[in-house]
Amino acid sequence: MRVGIVYDCIFPFDTGGGERVYRAMADRMLASGHDVTYVTRSHDSAYPGVGFRIAEVSQGPLYDSAGARTTGGALRFAWGVFKYLAVRRDDFDLLVVSALPVLTLIAARAATLGTRTTLVADWLEVWPWRKWREYSGAAVGTIATVLQWIGARATPFNTVNSGFTAQRLRAVRRSSAPLVLGLFDLTPTEVRVTGRSEPPVALFVGRWIADKRVDLLPAAIRRAREKVPALECVIVGSGTEEGVIDEQIRAVGGEAYIRLRGRVDDATLDELMSQAAVLVNPSAREGFGLVVTESAARGVPVVVVSGEDNASVELVAPGINGFVARDASPAVLGDAIADAVLGGTDLRTSTAAWYAEMTAANSFDRSVADLISLAESRNPSPS
Repeated sequence: MRVGIVYDCIFPFDTGGGERVYRAMADRMLASGHDVTYVTRSHDSAYPGVGFRIAEVSQGPLYDSAGARTTGGALRFAWGVFKYLAVRRDDFDLLVVSALPVLTLIAARAATLGTRTTLVADWLEVWPWRKWREYSGAAVGTIATVLQWIGARATPFNTVNSGFTAQRLRAVRRSSAPLVLGLFDLTPTEVRVTGRSEPPVALFVGRWIADKRVDLLPAAIRRAREKVPALECVIVGSGTEEGVIDEQIRAVGGEAYIRLRGRVDDATLDELMSQAAVLVNPSAREGFGLVVTESAARGVPVVVVSGEDNASVELVAPGINGFVARDASPAVLGDAIADAVLGGTDLRTSTAAWYAEMTAANSFDRSVADLISLAESRNPSPS
């Protein structure tokens, strides 16, 4: 099959859950013998190690100084996607198009109308008007909400990363029956339980942006140390909130037990995650939460925070593979962190068992095969 994957970011040049999903999808489809083109923006790189074709259709930054996507970046990429696909209308049997930003989806749909291309919209997240308004302001947020409504009706085939997002998509388009991608084995990891380091470490891994609420960790860790006095914290990643996080560390006097590590290589990250006592993700917004499954594969329990935009809560069975804090206040989040640390070996063992069970039922390879089967059923004799 001739496959196109359309997203303005690509891993590892960009980091995040969506980037990793689409990169893994491209790699696995290529490994299965399909002809794969990844349509993205320019990254000023030779893309070492990439075996599939790269089509760069726009240039320029995507984010503002606060880490939010800009309207200009979305418009440039959507226009580039439209021009690229309009002159290649019959070049693809399957197009998987990220609906983030939704302008890209609308552009791809317009460019391929009347062709036999099977266009699948992948929804990393679906936001209510409230969230769009918080993110982009009242005017732009309202326009984005309308465009999301249009995009949801523009494509008959949809995929999502979680049951949470599937419900939100059905709220926008009642007749939608999206395929929920199995992401548990997205980055294949041998299930293993290792001993945690001493003193115990609470680990955060992710982008340092406002929605991740990393700045709330220092106060929560200080609270957790009331029950686990030796507890330390390592914060891995990078982003626009570094200064705010550093201020909060100093505010609680945590310089001796909270460390900012920045971005680390894969081997270092594996070591940090394997030896952590708990992985803490206080994020207010997640479309899935890959870091939760990656932590669970190592037998490391997770603490997340309940919230109306947080799909990662679906991934935590309280007392089995971690805990869900009802809010991100220092007392509530800190106590949940301490409980996970005090769960010890029993909680690490049940976390790994949970991951093994869930992986068997949520295979990414199976989801990729389902997408190919969909395109083959609509294009039985691709050229």
